[in-house]
Amino acid sequence: MDFAETRKIIHLDMDAFYASVEQRDNPVLRGKPVAVGGARQRGVVAAASYEARQFGVRSAMSSAVAVRKCPGLVFVKPRFEVYKEVSRQIRSIFAEYTPLIEPLSLDEAYLDVTENLRGLGSATRIAEAIRAEILQKTQLTASAGISYNKFLAKLASDYRKPNGQFVIRPSQGLAFVAGLAVGQFHGIGPATAARLNGLGIFTGLDLRQQTEAFLRQHFGKAGSHYYHIARAQDNRPVVPDRLRKSIGSETTFEQDLLTHEQLVTGLQPCLEAVWSHCQRTGLRGRTVTLKVKYTDFQQITRSRTLLGLLPNLETMQQVAHALLTTLLPLPKGVRLLGVSLSSLETPEDTLGKQLAFLL
Repeated sequence: MDFAETRKIIHLDMDAFYASVEQRDNPVLRGKPVAVGGARQRGVVAAASYEARQFGVRSAMSSAVAVRKCPGLVFVKPRFEVYKEVSRQIRSIFAEYTPLIEPLSLDEAYLDVTENLRGLGSATRIAEAIRAEILQKTQLTASAGISYNKFLAKLASDYRKPNGQFVIRPSQGLAFVAGLAVGQFHGIGPATAARLNGLGIFTGLDLRQQTEAFLRQHFGKAGSHYYHIARAQDNRPVVPDRLRKSIGSETTFEQDLLTHEQLVTGLQPCLEAVWSHCQRTGLRGRTVTLKVKYTDFQQITRSRTLLGLLPNLETMQQVAHALLTTLLPLPKGVRLLGVSLSSLETPEDTLGKQLAFLL
């Protein structure tokens, strides 16, 4: 690696973002275990404060399980418009330092500060300045990872949470990765980690000792990614204004849905939420995906791709309802329904491609 050409990448991640906003805005909640989400038996935790995490409460956990782990848990309804506004504040701070900002969600982003608007030579100093400014303007804390690529920066941001930062320098990358369990790698979930363990691969060092051909044989294209990250290599650029791959909405129901009529009624708010986003952003998609979770937590998806972009809500409803009919007769009750739209473009993108083809 030519260290003179090394990029300087920061991964900024807000600490327990939704829960921290709620604790900031309601002093009664400070120091208490807080879950943002539905308190009802069929609810789900969207976010948990650090006080709640000490009891094992995690996002995506059912509310019933969360309460068993933490009997004193305080539930708060989510206020997504407030979170979005705070997120806009945070991104305006990022923009004071670099135009190369790749948002991953409301509460995290990659920043390429190799060349920055403040003329600061140290990515560590930039991360410190950004975190201080976030705290001063929002009264919220953020953690940061600093390294020479996105993979390592993401790993580093978890290393000093909450309210800290960690640097992985070019000379440290290989050794840092070698000592990690494969399950700690961003992008390797429990199922993949178990498969790797079954092949005798437990650490980054074990992974590095495998050939790319061997990893591709067992994991397809992802095998090449594992081969490179085991060597602390990641050439992905920070891509500003990254186009979303999909738009989705889902609902967990207090009582299981048992009939086709209930499915249609239950799915309607999700369809309207997705189309509302399409109208605000100008995005359209070709692929409609239905997500279903049964009462025993078995999850399935059904998809249909059209030749052209969906023109309106009515067409999306027709496609989604057709996908619903493939579930009938229902083998068991349905506890969750969701719908997403992918293969996203703007109509202008489509027109541009058509003109390019004609020319």
